[in-house]
Amino acid sequence: MASLAVIKAGMLTTVQDLGRWGYQSGGVPVAGPMDSYSHRLANRLVGNDREAAALEITLVGPELDADDEVLCAICGARFEITAGGRRVPPDQPFELRKGERLRFGERRAGARATLAVRGGFDLSPVLGSRATSLISAMGPLGGRAVTTGTVLPVGGAATTLAATTCVPLRLPEGGARLHAIPGPHDALFTPDALELFFSARFTLSTKSNRMGYRLDGPALMHGPDSDILSDATPIGSVQVPKSGQPILLMADRQTTGGYPKIATVIAADLPIAGQLAPGDWVGFAPCTRREAVDALQRLERRLAGLAA
Repeated sequence: MASLAVIKAGMLTTVQDLGRWGYQSGGVPVAGPMDSYSHRLANRLVGNDREAAALEITLVGPELDADDEVLCAICGARFEITAGGRRVPPDQPFELRKGERLRFGERRAGARATLAVRGGFDLSPVLGSRATSLISAMGPLGGRAVTTGTVLPVGGAATTLAATTCVPLRLPEGGARLHAIPGPHDALFTPDALELFFSARFTLSTKSNRMGYRLDGPALMHGPDSDILSDATPIGSVQVPKSGQPILLMADRQTTGGYPKIATVIAADLPIAGQLAPGDWVGFAPCTRREAVDALQRLERRLAGLAA
């Protein structure tokens, strides 16, 4: 069985599949990739099932050595990448030969790349998933990030044919305008708070992480009766604590929360949100449920290579 040995870990590299769904009622976070589109695309390019475990690489990439030939694909954020000294193109399958080193160099765009290998990374699942939840220390490798010296075994050959068409995610350039549906608690804010939310620009704070993005900008003030009982926190929820500074909840979010949620970012825009880095600007555009469904259908067609 082939494996990749981590020679240099990078800033934050974790093993992820599409998440640990079905346990939120028991307090278990979902985790999974911040950019699910690029995760699924990378797996398609090497012929894996969409839920195969891959590496999510954040901001500064790792170096890995192969002990046998491995078919790889890298999607999402743009890095300068070499395999055995050869330049590796993004969004295309390539062979990492026995004894070669895969190096991630300078980051050019986006924040997170997915490295998929044919057969997926063969690590023991926890509650049916190989997603790493850093906040709960749950998943492969004891729920921690990949470290220098980690050996990642590659699974047996996949049986699915590799994709022959590819439409990569359009990466944000310095920031992004995300579509969001108002609510569920928008009525608990002052009358001008929702208008301000959709007209202002915020900045992604350096205190952001996989759990949530802290957004610096104008305060979104609560109304007089804004206390709520803790309720479920879907990915994309925009919570607003008493400070008025919104928090966009992401892959490692807690399962419940007691702050009112002024809006929810639509599923089709979450991969773009996952590619934002600290210092990027964030804006929000109002969206209806019908528009959200249409946008998700367009995204799925792009993933299948059916739309430019």
